[in-house]
Amino acid sequence: MKTFLHVDPGSLNKADIKGFNNDNWSEIRFDINNNVNTDIEGTLLDMNQVSNESVDAIYSCHNIEHVYPHEVEIVLNEFLRVLKDDGMVVLTCPDLQSACEYVAKDSLFETLYESDFGPMTPMDILYGLSGELTKGNHFMAHKSGFTYSALLGVFIHAGFKKWIGGRRSKSYELCLIACKGEKSDEELHKLALQFLP
Repeated sequence: MKTFLHVDPGSLNKADIKGFNNDNWSEIRFDINNNVNTDIEGTLLDMNQVSNESVDAIYSCHNIEHVYPHEVEIVLNEFLRVLKDDGMVVLTCPDLQSACEYVAKDSLFETLYESDFGPMTPMDILYGLSGELTKGNHFMAHKSGFTYSALLGVFIHAGFKKWIGGRRSKSYELCLIACKGEKSDEELHKLALQFLP
């Protein structure tokens, strides 16, 4: 059985995650909040409780935007450290390009879609969930953001060897699979079909 590190899972469970929601994968929940059935408590910037080369995959859903731009490299180096040589990161995050298209039309507060947290606006995509921030949940603030080329660039700079992904315009998010080691194009396409939304 393979193991995936689910970073900052919140209320999201293995059963909800495409590709990991089967008996082939064992989930390790890694979060700063121990109230979400955390297996290992920690932050993206300090994953020292996770052993070197100990996981086959990392699932990161909408959390890399919660660290400052100069900290992104630290996070990706931690990801590389804990991944096995043939490991991968499956990541989603907000798409700033799609949000900024609305900003350019002076539609900063236009509802783009309904989420579990309520209406989502370009303001929420850029700066974090306004409803959660209003409640004092400042950890929900966005400290950085990406277009697809910027996201890909930081992964390449960190040392990931192969990747596949893109923009999901209807959900205003980016998705990426980044592999620590080499993969063929055929292997990447199979991974995308299996794990990307």
